Amino acid sequence: MAMGKVPGVDDELGGDDAVFADINITPLTDIFLVLLIIFMVTSSVIVNAGAGAKAGLKVNLPQGGSADVAAQASDLSVAILQDGRLVLGGDVVTADELKKAFEDAKAKSPDTLVIVQADEGVPHGRVVEVMELAKGAGLGQLAIGVREGPSPGK
Repeated sequence: MAMGKVPGVDDELGGDDAVFADINITPLTDIFLVLLIIFMVTSSVIVNAGAGAKAGLKVNLPQGGSADVAAQASDLSVAILQDGRLVLGGDVVTADELKKAFEDAKAKSPDTLVIVQADEGVPHGRVVEVMELAKGAGLGQLAIGVREGPSPGK
């Protein structure tokens, strides 16, 4: 805090003893800028660290009805039946055959979308296994297939 005399102001005795206080905001601004830089560097490190093998899956969950994902020719649609069997292109396949299909799709187009259509009775773990197979093959764009109809809660 800077202290000094106010110019042109005299006290009752006629002297120049009036004191004023001034807040210098330059150090405060410097502190905020340093904190901003630290925040920016830290957030970019956290985002880049999440791209490794332990990163979560990026799953696009379409709303049932208005925002369904439209399958294109290059996309793969995998159905999981209630008994756990995997169906790819109308044929029942094993996990190894599905992994090979994912690797072939990755070789053709790295932006291939994998649409997982699971029966309501399929355990969540089985759906995650299929998604992990796709992620392991390098396919990171995943979607969950749903029935058309009104969104839940409406």
